[in-house]
Amino acid sequence: MAGLLCAIHQPNFLPRLSTLAKLYAADIWIILDDVQFTRRDYQHRCYLAPVPDARLPGRWLTLPVHLPGGRETLIRDTRLAEPALAAKRTSSILRHYHRRAPYRSEILNLIPGIEETITGTGRLADVSEHATIALLRLLNWPGAICRSSDLSARKGRSERLADLTRAVGAATYLCGTGGSRYLDQAPFAALGLSVAMFTPPQRLAGLSPEDTRRVSVLTDLAAAGPERLSAALREHARLHRGVRNSPVRAFAARDRDAAHGW
Repeated sequence: MAGLLCAIHQPNFLPRLSTLAKLYAADIWIILDDVQFTRRDYQHRCYLAPVPDARLPGRWLTLPVHLPGGRETLIRDTRLAEPALAAKRTSSILRHYHRRAPYRSEILNLIPGIEETITGTGRLADVSEHATIALLRLLNWPGAICRSSDLSARKGRSERLADLTRAVGAATYLCGTGGSRYLDQAPFAALGLSVAMFTPPQRLAGLSPEDTRRVSVLTDLAAAGPERLSAALREHARLHRGVRNSPVRAFAARDRDAAHGW
């Protein structure tokens, strides 16, 4: 598989392992910020695993939002409702759920940046982007980042993804399990691009079957630590893609950290 590998995904708040692993396996993450916000998804919430020895049940941690344009509001335009209260609540719940974890300090170190972003911008996209990027950098992901709103693409679902992939100079689009149900590979082939189907790695933390797919990657980080988690993601990426040492092109690299303070 030659050339750069591109993942395209909405900003998720403290994402699941499957989502983070897909981004980690790519050379470039295009943040899909100019599509419609979806309630009851992972853009503004994450699921925290139960903590049996602390008698804490599994629960959703949700950032309340305001949609200025109603149901048609884009992710980038979605605002946070009561940011100060949301920041305080988020911090309290994350501390409470991970206070007994072996690597709780790694979670605690993420919290101040999340709080600051919640209260500083009031924009959901900024918070979700920051949370995911903080995790990727903690795990030593060397990839580049840009936003779909800064790129030109056609409106068709698969056509759009193909155009975005070509726009950043990638040769292959990394498709997750959800996207595989609707993706049409013809627009990619027409542009001389390929599609790779991504399969998620195994969880490092012991979880029930019902929690495995929805729990935030924080559970794996808190249980296994950043070194072990990073090694697992690197190995999964290597086995999935084959050994590749492609330098990131200047186009993608220019936006790597510019908008995020990295």
